[in-house]
Amino acid sequence: MVWFTGSVDGGVELTAYLVNESRARCPELSRDRLAGQWIPAREREQVRALWDEYAGSVYPHDDLVCSLRGRYILDLLEQVLRQDPDTVLLVCGAGFTSYPWLLPFPAAVEADLPRVIEAKRRRVAELVAAGVIEPRPVEQLPVDLADRAARERLVERVRAVAAGRPIAYLAEGLIFYLPGADARAVAGLGAATAAGTVSVVTYWPVAAADNRVLAAQREWFRHWAVAPEATYLTTDDLAAAAGGPVDNHSPEDLQRRYLGEVSVPETELVPEHVAVVGR
Repeated sequence: MVWFTGSVDGGVELTAYLVNESRARCPELSRDRLAGQWIPAREREQVRALWDEYAGSVYPHDDLVCSLRGRYILDLLEQVLRQDPDTVLLVCGAGFTSYPWLLPFPAAVEADLPRVIEAKRRRVAELVAAGVIEPRPVEQLPVDLADRAARERLVERVRAVAAGRPIAYLAEGLIFYLPGADARAVAGLGAATAAGTVSVVTYWPVAAADNRVLAAQREWFRHWAVAPEATYLTTDDLAAAAGGPVDNHSPEDLQRRYLGEVSVPETELVPEHVAVVGR
């Protein structure tokens, strides 16, 4: 997720909805039937306009990248639940993702910035009242993931919610915007929470630091007064943080998996890789 410093109606940074707009544009690929529902009607035109601006200024394939990563994560979490239906889900950088409502987790914890969590809680209540989603055992927690003490409190809370049950951990679209030490700590939160946790972490690899699309994105961030600094990691960094060998998936890997071919090379995409530890 990427957050602007300004606010819009409802008190949430507007870009929190960009991932939803991307996934809603590719429903068959993303399999996220709720992606567009998280965007309130009062925000939809703003979100579409911002998405189009981002597409014109940075790259026009965010719908592909976000839908591919979301589809892979959804399929993986589905497999984890089939193997053990008691698995509890922890999502950091949750934004307006749908996983706890798309899959029957017995409990889930979503952690994000306070203003995002406030808006997510409000939207959940609206969608439940409208009959779009059913009430689910999902706890939304406001957490500054760049704060070590806050991370420690989150770990303790998740342990209490899990109550000895296995945990699946997801950090999606987040750690590259944290300082290096915090990025590594967040990548390792699953392992810190419980032994044997399946961890799924999306990241930008060191080899992609000079990626053309990321350079364009940095310029776009500056326009919106967003700090352009980013953290790039290696699979060795992630293995050390998450406590095991990494199964790595690049955007080109995911295109082969779901499209049967590479339609857009990684050099023309935000190079977001999906790392899986504990499978």
